[in-house]
Amino acid sequence: QVQLVESGGGLVQAGGSLRLSCAASGRTFSNYAMGWFRQAPGKEREFVVGITGSLRRTYYADSAKGRFGISRDNAKNTVYLQMNSLKPEDTAVYYCAAGRERSGDYVPTYNYDYDSWGQGTQVTVSS
Repeated sequence: QVQLVESGGGLVQAGGSLRLSCAASGRTFSNYAMGWFRQAPGKEREFVVGITGSLRRTYYADSAKGRFGISRDNAKNTVYLQMNSLKPEDTAVYYCAAGRERSGDYVPTYNYDYDSWGQGTQVTVSS
C-alpha cells in the first residue's frame, strides 16, 4: 500500500476551476493505477477518472468528460486533477486512490480495485 495526501480543494464559483493534487509515498508509484473518486452528501462514492501508471491510459466518467483532466508525474509521485467549468453538482469530497496496476491499458473504475485511499479534500461549487 501507499500513503496518499490530497490538496487543492476549496470553494469556487460555478464556471471556475480548481486543481487537486495527490502526493503518494513509496518508491514504486509508477506501478500503481491512480484514480479520483468523489462523494457528495447523501450519495455513494463514485468514480471520476483514472490513469494507469506505465502507459498513462485514462478513463473518464461521463460527468467528467470534456471538463476534467487527469495527469501524473511519476518522478514526483503525484497525480493531478484539473477541474474546469465547475458546476454546483460537482460539490463533493474528492478522494485520491491507488491500486496495483494490472495492465498498462486497463483503468480500474470500481472502489474495490483500489486498496489505498487519501483522506479526501472538500470541493464546494457555489451557484
